[in-house]
Amino acid sequence: MKPKTRNISLSAAGLLCLLLLTLPALEAAGSVRLKDLASVQGVRHNQLVGYGIVVGLDGTGDGRNAVFTTNGLANVMRNMGINIDPQQIQVRNVAGVIVTAKLPPFARAGQYLDVTVSSMGDASSLQGGTLLATPLKGLDNRVYAIAQGPVSIGGIEAQGPTPQGRQRNHLTVARIPAGASVEREVPLSFERREEIVISLNTPDFTTVQRMTQVINGLLGPGTARAHDGGTVTVNVPPDYRDNEIALLAAIENLEIVPDIAARVVLDERTGTVVMGENVRIRELALAHGNLNLQVTAPPEGQEMLLPGELPQVAGENQRLVRMAEGATLGEVVRALNAVGVAPRDLIAIFQAMKASGALNAELEII
Repeated sequence: MKPKTRNISLSAAGLLCLLLLTLPALEAAGSVRLKDLASVQGVRHNQLVGYGIVVGLDGTGDGRNAVFTTNGLANVMRNMGINIDPQQIQVRNVAGVIVTAKLPPFARAGQYLDVTVSSMGDASSLQGGTLLATPLKGLDNRVYAIAQGPVSIGGIEAQGPTPQGRQRNHLTVARIPAGASVEREVPLSFERREEIVISLNTPDFTTVQRMTQVINGLLGPGTARAHDGGTVTVNVPPDYRDNEIALLAAIENLEIVPDIAARVVLDERTGTVVMGENVRIRELALAHGNLNLQVTAPPEGQEMLLPGELPQVAGENQRLVRMAEGATLGEVVRALNAVGVAPRDLIAIFQAMKASGALNAELEII
């Protein structure tokens, strides 16, 4: 008697998983601007850091054990002409903080930066506080910006019916939008340069070769040359001398098709699975619980599962999925989702595939 077959609809989690699997393939199908794949050497952010004092807290500041806070407050008062022994300071409305910011390329004096304020001591909350003037230094120990202003922890605080149901935002890290003014500029200029170096964000020999060909197609043969899998040097043509910005604007808008390595990324905490379109499966036979997966050449007179088809289920406790050799991992995931395999089971299955050699892709677990 022929076993009765039925189709199993995808759950919400399965549909979300399929959406995540489809996005990389859709992106890889088209070209990408060069500016989204690479950066010009020398054009980068610079990290700034400084130590500051937040005042005006409602009894939620550092205790007496935070010596750096009392000493810092004493130094601030001394600069204002008030001399006081740090041992005599007993306030709970002050907190010592680390202030960080990013100085973007081409930032000019007078522009403003967003800053992040993080508590260093045992303060329970920075809500309602004000950061006093704080010099922000680079790795060369020079002051590049000054930060000051009221801090904002953002979010809301909600009380649940029980302590376990209470939810609130992180109270010891705050931000000050446009809270720092740039005082020193980082010199960076492209004038009178004979060559410009472009670096791929993710080095790849195929992608860097395609990038070299596209640039030479715009500027002429031999203008661009690749040094390795991630660096291309572009000679500035005579027509662009003293107009290097126009050259960079033309180059960064060129479109290329990046090559994507076969990679599968797994997140065991959330059960998320993301993969590229180049992942293929070799012949295998896999058993996982009451699930049987076969990827092989079609036996004579027997059809395999075609893309878009849902597998047939024979009985409640027997799930069999057959697929033709060369099937993509995305097709395997769709078939396994159709028979109700959970994302966490997928992770175990992929790890077993990789260990057996049937999965020719880099397996990354985050």
